[in-house]
Amino acid sequence: MKRPFAHQTHPCNAPFSKPTNALLTIITLAAMTLFCVPNCPPARAAAAPDTHPPDTLRDGSHDFDFNFGVWHTHIRRVLNPFSPSSKTVELNGTVTVRKVWGGRAQLEEIEADSPNGHWEGLTLFLYNPQSHQWSQSFIDSKAAELETPMIGTFKDGRGELFSSDNIDGKAVLARGVWSNITPNAHHFEISNSSDGGKTWAPAFIADLTREQPADTPNLHADAPPPSGPDIGQRDFDFDLGNWTTHSTRLLNPLTGSKTWVQMDGATAITKVWGGRANLAEYSATGPAGHVELLALHWFNPTSHQWNIDFATPRVGTLGIPGVGSFQHGRADFYDVEPINGRSVLVKFSIWSTGPNTAQSEQAFSPDGGRTWEVNWINKYVRPPAR
Repeated sequence: MKRPFAHQTHPCNAPFSKPTNALLTIITLAAMTLFCVPNCPPARAAAAPDTHPPDTLRDGSHDFDFNFGVWHTHIRRVLNPFSPSSKTVELNGTVTVRKVWGGRAQLEEIEADSPNGHWEGLTLFLYNPQSHQWSQSFIDSKAAELETPMIGTFKDGRGELFSSDNIDGKAVLARGVWSNITPNAHHFEISNSSDGGKTWAPAFIADLTREQPADTPNLHADAPPPSGPDIGQRDFDFDLGNWTTHSTRLLNPLTGSKTWVQMDGATAITKVWGGRANLAEYSATGPAGHVELLALHWFNPTSHQWNIDFATPRVGTLGIPGVGSFQHGRADFYDVEPINGRSVLVKFSIWSTGPNTAQSEQAFSPDGGRTWEVNWINKYVRPPAR
């Protein structure tokens, strides 16, 4: 599991506002496909040098299997780990972890209560088969921002993942450790270091005991739908379900290329985190090869914007999220990414074209948005009900 968003306003150290629907969602059926063009963001991961780690590296793809199921968690949060007199906050709640993407990823949904109110979070665990490392990406229900992923490995039954953090404006290291792992209990602790890892100060301590087995269904998907000021988080409801997908991709964008290739496949969009997020699994094949993507798509209740992000099987981390919103039924998401060594604007757009059809496009701009070249077009059709 993951701590409440460390050193920003969160349920452990600030008053609570209405629980927000923010989250981890998955890129829409299109976002995934669009992002896999070889010279586009997802593809740059797939197009990375084909270097392989030494054969001596252990396959750790099942290291987190102990985590599946429903757990009771007791959390102790140290508000300032570097202060001997720092206050602590106790939380109690439930953690639900299940397998997604054919077992290549895990989705963790957390909800807990403290004297300050209710807190929820969502974590995506991804395994990188090239580096033999796990990444842990977390989104807090209030901040709705993707934390810097923690990355690391297991050794001798103990998992250690590392990232950077910020405490009171000062950059520090963060370390997450899984230990004392048994079939029905385990311990998770996050510590911070201000001296380059020489010493570590505990900041988040959690003890988990099993409540239900690993084959528990998605308990959070059927929560009551959002209402009131966060109703924008339902903008992607049209995207839920199964789709057949036809993709048209421009080879070598931003080079004057006029060569397009076709791909056909399927996309499955699943509601998660009480409907505040979606997970999309995309698979397609064509002359250019086979493409698989996992997409995450979540709503920010503060900015009333959506975020979309993705991962590929070869690269076990999320990329740069695109951010945008819906206007008149169409969403446009923007970010800046390196394409062929240059920073360019990336736009992903998606809209419904009918009760059982939808479309999305990806485009690049090398001139700050004055002109756009479309390089990926995706058309979705919902199969007839059986």
